[in-house]
Amino acid sequence: MEPIENLKKVRLEKLSKIKKLGINPYPAKSSKKTDIEQALKSIGKEVITAGRILAIRGHGGSSFVDLMDYSGKIQLFFSKSQLSKDNGQLLELLDTGDFIEVSGKVEKTQAGETTIFVENLTLLTKSIRPIPPSFYGLKNVETRLRKRYLDLLVNRQELELFQKKASFWKSIRDYLSKENFIEVETPALEPIAGGADANPFITHHNALDTDFFLRISLELYQKRLLVGGFEKIFEIGKIFRNEGIDAEHLQDYLQMEFYWAYASYEELLSFVPKFYQFVVEETLGTTKSKFQNREIDWAGKWPTVDYIESFKDETGINLLSRVSKEDLFKLAIKVGAKTDEKMGKGRLIDAVYKKTVRPKLFQPTLLINHPVEVSPLAKRDDKNPNVVQRVQVLAAGTEVGNGWSELNDPVDQEERFKEQQALRKAGDEEAQMYDADFVEALEYGMPPAAGFGLSQRLFAVLVNRPIRETVFFPPLKSGKK
Repeated sequence: MEPIENLKKVRLEKLSKIKKLGINPYPAKSSKKTDIEQALKSIGKEVITAGRILAIRGHGGSSFVDLMDYSGKIQLFFSKSQLSKDNGQLLELLDTGDFIEVSGKVEKTQAGETTIFVENLTLLTKSIRPIPPSFYGLKNVETRLRKRYLDLLVNRQELELFQKKASFWKSIRDYLSKENFIEVETPALEPIAGGADANPFITHHNALDTDFFLRISLELYQKRLLVGGFEKIFEIGKIFRNEGIDAEHLQDYLQMEFYWAYASYEELLSFVPKFYQFVVEETLGTTKSKFQNREIDWAGKWPTVDYIESFKDETGINLLSRVSKEDLFKLAIKVGAKTDEKMGKGRLIDAVYKKTVRPKLFQPTLLINHPVEVSPLAKRDDKNPNVVQRVQVLAAGTEVGNGWSELNDPVDQEERFKEQQALRKAGDEEAQMYDADFVEALEYGMPPAAGFGLSQRLFAVLVNRPIRETVFFPPLKSGKK
């Protein structure tokens, strides 16, 4: 392939010639009236449309051009004898990648292809860097993600993926709004990062001369709003976690959390499946999806699985008995879980569960009765204080949703924060921080409430893609220029 600098040089020479013709190669606006999808349905009508040139084929005194916009692709026909002198000269200086506007009548060619027979041509943008042919059928994931604009341009299925993603988040808003939830906005910069077990990013606020954390969840400020009098609220916002990269984890991603005063996790058990079924059907057009060549059926009644019982079935250990941290550490090593001597009992239990129980839950499942050690913000069960009122949504062997009867006892909350603080002092960087202001807010009184969250991971499962491929520009190591 010819060096890119030589190809750019040729295009820059064409750009110079275009300017000498008195043509502005980068005008400020277009007169586009019809998108290409509409133009394809406008046989016998005059249209004005615009888009990017994908291909140019010359045949003596005529040329065929493939033009694409967001809505689709159409063929253009240029007859030099029918064009003005300026248009004819401009046509000779066009390249693939250029944006043009055309007007003309839509007809069928002898071959039966819907075509715009161009009467007038306007240059909108001159492309000076050619689209690399290697991007067609591109397989190198790192290159695709680094040059995502080219990936979207030449791999139409990628653009369609993000159309589905837009439908996914819209359907979440639509459903919750229909259920009378109010959308709210809470700070992304927090003096204390809370609401999840995660390692936060730290930044500095120059005007206040204070360090802040980028939020790791949407939880604690929404609960403050419940204290303030709101009853049904939700937020869709970016959260930031300074953790490893794999098929399920990103450092910054969209998450939704809602909080529902006067409800408990029992209401979630019936609400959540209907919520998901609506979102899945609005996103995919069906309640069935595929993940790694297996079908997931989101419709119907979902089974409920007990955390304590399933953990015992897989490991032989009853978490309601006195299980030492040492025994859990040995078990974690035995099952191949990632371990650290600084991890507390809750993190060790969770690590074992993720290696033993979770991978076997492929169809949509509601997991309940989690041990209190793994849920420092959830309300204890009235009948058994060793477990909490929590529900996880599992599918495709991973967590795709999480909900609780929210802890609103300020004394209990303070004690759990102290336990987490002790773990942090012992070296567990993902243990939760002590948030004195949040405890103070609870002391004023927060109504009983249910909380639930889901993230972009659910969308990644629905479209059977690693999560970083479901964002436009994921974090990547610096590449050579």
